[in-house]
Amino acid sequence: MDLTAAARRLPGGRSAVVLVGGTIGTAFRAALEAAFPAQPGGWPWATFLINLSGAFLLGLLLETLSRRGPDVGVRQYLRLGVGTGVMGGYTTYSTFAVETVRLLEHGAVLAALGYAVASVLLGLAGALGGMLLAGRLVRRATP
Repeated sequence: MDLTAAARRLPGGRSAVVLVGGTIGTAFRAALEAAFPAQPGGWPWATFLINLSGAFLLGLLLETLSRRGPDVGVRQYLRLGVGTGVMGGYTTYSTFAVETVRLLEHGAVLAALGYAVASVLLGLAGALGGMLLAGRLVRRATP
């Protein structure tokens, strides 16, 4: 089945691919956050791990796609559907920001500062790690 042709037939085309992907990513994140809710004044582990894993997976995906060729056809739809859609819905800057403020409201100033700094720095490290892994995997797979 030609994924590009199938995606083009969707009403809304590229936007529909992002919408479907975003719905999937958001549903998955919401399920994880419901299963592992943050305790008042406690470290928001679910959001923290969601954002770190999302940064890693997005780096892995985008680097793999960019090394495989130009951003057209199936690669473009994968970037839009999985990268922008699924990973965009799965990760959450807004929840990260709200949880940081909630930590501050509960007097957990050091935890709030640590959460904010660790989320940003480890998120960057995760994205870089995903990109480096993609580079190794693509080199191995290329004859």
